Amino acid sequence: MKPRFSYARVAPGAYEAMDALEGYLQNCGLEKKLLFLIQLRASQINGCAYCLDMHWKDLRAAGEDEQRLYSLDAWRECPYYTDRERAALAWTEAVTLVAQGHVPDAVYEEARAHLSEKELADLTFAVATINAWNRLSIASRTVPGGYKPAAS
Repeated sequence: MKPRFSYARVAPGAYEAMDALEGYLQNCGLEKKLLFLIQLRASQINGCAYCLDMHWKDLRAAGEDEQRLYSLDAWRECPYYTDRERAALAWTEAVTLVAQGHVPDAVYEEARAHLSEKELADLTFAVATINAWNRLSIASRTVPGGYKPAAS
């Protein structure tokens, strides 16, 4: 795959705004592993190779168990995820696939049972942000493989 262009180079203002939103999310109070988990799941749904590589590495660097990573696309059938994670993953899928169900009330109610209103707002921003990053990376054909996670 050959990259098409670099957003940071050709549209630095927009790239910096996206990066600032990412910075907010990393410090919003949601657990880092939960954020990385929902970023990985949205990236699986969207088929973003660069983001899959990035968030898998981020999770491993954060000490995440490989079994949970290997099973993420079948999280509903696996016992490895907490109720809070399940609620966040269901919310992530509903928001990512918004055209297929417009985020059903049942998914919202389950999310609210495990997340505060602020946490749900932050989670929604995180889902929207990873979906944007996925689309940006896929459109520009950002090449996966070179990402190195920050030291934990």
